[in-house]
Amino acid sequence: MDALVESRPLRIALVGVPNCGKTALFNRLTGGRQKVANYPGVTVERREGERATADGRGLRVLDLPGTYSLNPTTLDEAITRDVLLGRLAGSAAPDLVVCVVDAVHLPIGLRLALEVKRLGLPMVLALNRMDVAKRRGVGIDIARLSTELGVAVVPTVAVRRGGADALIELLEPARWSNTRSAPPVWRQTTAEDAEQMQGDLRGLLAVTGFSAPRISPWIARIDALLLNPFAGLAILLAVLFVMFQAVFSWAAAPMDWIKNGMAALGAYTTAHLPHGPVASLLSEGVIAGAGTVLVFLPQIVILFFFILALEDSGYLPRAAYLLDRFMGSVGLSGRAFIPLLSSHACAIPGIMATRTIPNWRDRLTTIMIAPLMTCSARLPVYGLLIAALIPARHIGPFNLQGLVIFGLYAAGILSGLLVALFLKQFGGKRQYSPLMLELPDFQWPHAGNLLLGLWERVKIFVSRVGGIILALMIVLWFLSTYPMPPPGATGPAIQYSFAGKLGALLQHVFAPIGFNWQISIALVPGLAAREVAVGALGTVYAMSASGNDVSTQLEPVIAGSWSLATGCSLLAWYVFAPQCLSTLAVVKRETNSWRYPLIMATYLFALAYIAAFVTFRVMS
Repeated sequence: MDALVESRPLRIALVGVPNCGKTALFNRLTGGRQKVANYPGVTVERREGERATADGRGLRVLDLPGTYSLNPTTLDEAITRDVLLGRLAGSAAPDLVVCVVDAVHLPIGLRLALEVKRLGLPMVLALNRMDVAKRRGVGIDIARLSTELGVAVVPTVAVRRGGADALIELLEPARWSNTRSAPPVWRQTTAEDAEQMQGDLRGLLAVTGFSAPRISPWIARIDALLLNPFAGLAILLAVLFVMFQAVFSWAAAPMDWIKNGMAALGAYTTAHLPHGPVASLLSEGVIAGAGTVLVFLPQIVILFFFILALEDSGYLPRAAYLLDRFMGSVGLSGRAFIPLLSSHACAIPGIMATRTIPNWRDRLTTIMIAPLMTCSARLPVYGLLIAALIPARHIGPFNLQGLVIFGLYAAGILSGLLVALFLKQFGGKRQYSPLMLELPDFQWPHAGNLLLGLWERVKIFVSRVGGIILALMIVLWFLSTYPMPPPGATGPAIQYSFAGKLGALLQHVFAPIGFNWQISIALVPGLAAREVAVGALGTVYAMSASGNDVSTQLEPVIAGSWSLATGCSLLAWYVFAPQCLSTLAVVKRETNSWRYPLIMATYLFALAYIAAFVTFRVMS
C-alpha cells in the first residue's frame, strides 16, 4: 500500500481569494498540460494539470475556485471547502495545499490561510505578486511569517518566467512523503472563532512588519473616472463599441485568407476526384459545411482577446461595481455583470458563473436571461448575413457593418434587461442586496495568459468544427442527397431528398417571417449549436446549385437570392432563439429541474418568432 502511495502523483490543491494570481500560478506550474471538466455531480468547472518531477512521481495540480472563506456563501466556495475535506465523490483530500496570497493585499489572503491551516493539511504559502509589493512599498518579514505560521512561505511572481522556480523546487514529492497523519478537520466558524482569528491576524501582521501598500495617485484618478456614474458608463460603452468594431474591422484580412484557402481546397477536390458520392460529400458536405464556419475563427479570437484582456487587467470588477445600482433597478445583482459578460463568449460558462450569486432569485433571473447575451456562436451567423447584405462602407469614422453588429449586441443586452425587469415586476417581491467585492489592482494584461487563453478557445472552436459540426454536416449531406431524384426530374436534386421535403414542410411555419425552405432546413441542425446553421446553409445551397462554387462563396449567393427583409428577419430570429441544446441542458443541471429550461425555450422561441415577424413585415 505504501509503495502504491509513493508511485502516484502528488496531489496539490491551489486555494486563494479571487484575483490573487492563483490561476496564473497554476498556468506556470502546469503549462499546457491542463484539462477542464466539472466536479462529479455539479457543474462547477475544475481545472487540473500535471507536471513531471525529477523522481518520476509527478505533480497533479488542481486549481480550486476562488474563495474568501471556508464558511461558504456560494456554490463555488462550498466546492473549495469540500475538495479540501475530501467530501466529493471519488476525490480524496489533497496531499498538499498551496495557499496563494497576494502580497499587496496580505491581510485578506492571510485570513484565508489561517482557516486552511486549521484543517491540519500539509500547506505551503505562496506569497504572490512580490514584484508589485516591492514597488508599492509593502513590508513583509517572510522568514518571521514562516516561523509564526509554522509553514514554508515562498515568494512568487506567477506572471514572470522563473517567478515560481523556488515553489516548484519546494513541491518535489519526496519532500512531502508521509506528511499526512490525520484526515482534515473542519467545523463551522462561530462568532468567537472569527474574533479569535481576527486577533491572530492582527498579531501576525504586527510581528511580520506588514506595511500597507502605497496608493498610486494615477491609479486613484483612473478609478475615480472609471467608477463615476456618468463618465464610467460612457467609457464602458466606448470599450464595448471598440470591441465590436474590431470584430469586423480587424478580422477582415485573416477571414479572407481562410476563405481563399477553403476555396482553393474545394476547387482542388472538385478537379481531382471523379464525380460521385465521395466528391459530393467532400466538396458539398465537409468543405461547404464545416469550411464556412471555420472562416469566422478570426472574429471569435478577437472577441475573446478583448474579454480576456479586460478580465486580466482588473477592469471587469469595476464595471460590475459601476453597473450594480442600475442592474438592481431591473431586478439583477451587480454580481450578474460578469456572468452576463461571460455569456457573450458562451452562455454555458456564463450560466455556470452564476453560482457566485448567493441569492437564488437573483441567480435564477441571471440564468434565464444569459442566452439573450450575444454569444460567440452567433458571430458566424451575424458575420455571414452582415457581410452579404450590409454594404462595407464607413459612416464617419465608423464601419457600418460594425455599427450593425453593435446594434445586435445592444438588442440582446436590452432585451435581457427588459426580461429581468418583467421578472422583477411579476416574480414576487425581492429584497435588493448591495454588491460587495474587492477591486483588484490595475495591471497590464499578461501576454502569456492571453495567449494561453486564446489557444484554449481556438482549440475548443476548431474541435467543434471538426466534431459536432462536421458530423452534422455529413448527416445533412446524406439527408440532402437521398433519395435520388426520379427520372425526368427538372428541379435541384435536394428538393426530392429527405431534407428537401422537411424544408418544404417547415416553410409553411416560417413563411410568415420570410424564411425560405433552405433557411428552414438549416434551422434544424442549428438547434445543436447556432454556428451549425452557417455550415448547413453552405451544404444546402451547394446541393441546390448547378456548380460547386457555392460551397466556398455563400455570401454572394445570399446577397443575390435573399431580400434585405429576409436577412434582417433571420438576424432578429438569432437575437432571441435558443438554438443551443447544450445551454438548455446546463440550465437543467444548474436548476435541477426541467421546468426552467422548458420555460426558457418557450419564451425565447416566442420572442424570436415575434421579433422576426415584426422585422420582416416592417422591412418588406
